[in-house]
Amino acid sequence: MQNNNNDLMLQNYNYDIPQELIAQVPIENRSDSKLIILNRKDRTIKHKNFFDIVNILNENDCLVINTTKVVPARLYGKKSTGGKVEVLFLNPMQKGPNFAVLLKPNIRIGHKIYFDDNYECTFKGLDENQNKIVEFNKEDIQPLLEKHGFMPLPPYIKRKDGLAEKFFDLDKKRYQTIYAKTSGAIAAPTAGLHFTNEILEKLKQKKVTIANVVLHVGWGTFKPILSNDIQQHKMLPERYILDEENATKINESLKNKKRIIAVGTTSVRSLETIANLTGKYDSNNELLSIQSCSGETEIFIYPGYKFKIVKAMFTNLHLPCSTPLMMASAFAGRDFILSSYQEAIKNKYRFFSYGDSMFIE
Repeated sequence: MQNNNNDLMLQNYNYDIPQELIAQVPIENRSDSKLIILNRKDRTIKHKNFFDIVNILNENDCLVINTTKVVPARLYGKKSTGGKVEVLFLNPMQKGPNFAVLLKPNIRIGHKIYFDDNYECTFKGLDENQNKIVEFNKEDIQPLLEKHGFMPLPPYIKRKDGLAEKFFDLDKKRYQTIYAKTSGAIAAPTAGLHFTNEILEKLKQKKVTIANVVLHVGWGTFKPILSNDIQQHKMLPERYILDEENATKINESLKNKKRIIAVGTTSVRSLETIANLTGKYDSNNELLSIQSCSGETEIFIYPGYKFKIVKAMFTNLHLPCSTPLMMASAFAGRDFILSSYQEAIKNKYRFFSYGDSMFIE
C-alpha cells in the first residue's frame, strides 16, 4: 500500500462522530455485535453480525488472538485534606514499591495519597520519561488492585457521578476478553471482546487454527498524536511474547499458504514486529517462517507500511486521529476506511471500545 502526503497528515484522519454512537456499556451478548466487512480487493462493504464469522472464516485459516489480561489498574485514593485523587498505574505488574502513574488532579511532591486496607503512597517526582513516580508503603499492591481497582476504561466511556461504582462488576467482566490469561495490560485488546467460548469452539470444529500472542496494551494506546506530520509520532514501548508452540502453529499456516488473521491492532503490531525481526523470506520476499521471541515493540503502522504476515484483521471502530485508525488505513486505504466509517455511522454502529466490530479481508 503506497502512501501519499495526505496520508501523513493528522487532520486527514479526523471525522465527526455523533456522541450517541460512542458505546458507554457493552451489548448484552458479546457476539451479537454488528460486523462491518470490508473487502480490500473489490472495495465492497457488507453488514453482518459478529456471530457470522463462523461462516466467514475458512478451514485452516489461522486466527491470532492476544491473550493479555487487563489489570484493574485505576485506584481512587484521598489526600490528607480528604480530596479525591485518581491514580492510573502505567506498569501495574512491576515489582517493588515504586510505580509510574498518571495522577488526577496533580499533587505536590512529597504529598501522600491514602487508600483502603492501610495502603498509602508518596509522590516522589518524575522519572527520565517524565512519568510521575509514587512510592508505596507495601511491596505488593496486587491485593489492593484486585480488591479495589477499577478497570482502566478510556476517558470517552463516562464513569463519573457514581457510574464507576454502578458498573464496577460489569466493567470487570466485560472489559476483558473471555480468553484473557497473562496479566499486564492497562487497556483491553478490544477487537477480542466480541468472542465467546461458543464461537471459538465452532471455529475449532471448522478446523480454524487458533494461535496466541501476548501484547500488554499500555498507555500508548491513549496517547494523542501531537504533530500534524504523523511520522513524528513515537509509540510508547509495549511488551510482547510469542512462545514456541504458537510460533509453530503460525509457521504451519504460512507453510500451507493459509491466511494469518489478526484479532485487533495489538495482535497485528506483535505479528508484524516479530516478522520484521525474525522472518525468513523467499526470493519473492514472501514470508516463509517466523521464530518465537519476546521483547518490547514501538512499531507504528501507518499508510505506506508493507504488511509482512497479516492477511486479514478484526478490529473495532476507532477514534478520530488515533494510531489504530492509521493502522486500519495502512491495511485498507485511508479513503476506504473513512468511507466505511460513514457507512457505519449511517447504519448506527456503536463506536470505540464497547462498540461494534470490523473485519478487513
